[in-house]
Amino acid sequence: MGTKIDTAFIKGIIPPIAVPLNDDESFNETKLRKHVDFVINGGVSAILAFGSNGEFYMQEESEMMDILDVMIDQTAGRVPIFMGIGAIRTSKCVRLAQMGIEHGAKAVSVLQPMFLKPSEDELYTHFETIAKNVPGVPMLLYNNPGRTGYGIPQTVVERLAHETENVVGMKDSSGDITQTEEFIRRNADVDFKVMCGKDTLIYAGLCVGAVGAVCCMANFVPKLVCSIYDAFKAGNLKESLEQQYKLNPIRLQMDKSSFPVATKDYANLMGLELGAPYLPSKNSTPQQLEGLKKQLQAAGLL
Repeated sequence: MGTKIDTAFIKGIIPPIAVPLNDDESFNETKLRKHVDFVINGGVSAILAFGSNGEFYMQEESEMMDILDVMIDQTAGRVPIFMGIGAIRTSKCVRLAQMGIEHGAKAVSVLQPMFLKPSEDELYTHFETIAKNVPGVPMLLYNNPGRTGYGIPQTVVERLAHETENVVGMKDSSGDITQTEEFIRRNADVDFKVMCGKDTLIYAGLCVGAVGAVCCMANFVPKLVCSIYDAFKAGNLKESLEQQYKLNPIRLQMDKSSFPVATKDYANLMGLELGAPYLPSKNSTPQQLEGLKKQLQAAGLL
């Protein structure tokens, strides 16, 4: 079935925004406000609160709402904010979705449940229940098999896209361009919006019909990331690919750090003062920090 829900804003480059912390792991409001301005001034189309690089899995619900309030206040309507949700229990996801929308988020993005290995029926019911409890609100699926241990099946996505009014798109972090293509092809008749979730595949994703990308690197080099999208949309495919190739070595160096610390490490190297991740994660070793620094220097960004 078609959808009447506004999805025109689901496009472009969206950072899963990192949260600057104080030494006691409370969030630093001043630095968070500054970081919101930094990514918006860098050209991003929207902000994803509580994505993987936003360390959602570390935060209590009350903390999340305080952080969201600051983001929404500082954004002041300049770009939409997506509420990321990554809880296991369906009722908790519903609660977080409703709370996020009440606080001013424009859409929700829901990760498949971690730790469990649900059947297709269980997974469909999980997403459908959340969607039905935020009627009229655009909802994206977030497919991240690398972090959850399994992917959202094509058949489940297709059912949700065609049978649920407000499941209007997804972020695909599978890293498998065939999977991305199929998510787009199977649901093109309902204008299903697919965002690429791998920074190294922004250009490739756009080539097969993705509407944009959710990129951790937009936390620290937003202009470079946005240039890939902007050049592509302007029809300059050569420049878009060149910018993608400029970005790739920087992104690939991140894999030598434990997840998700490299985003903050890169940001700190560039003077953005995002600080440390939540324990037990720690900033990268001095040797790895030097490797990160060399990639920025090689790209002329430092």
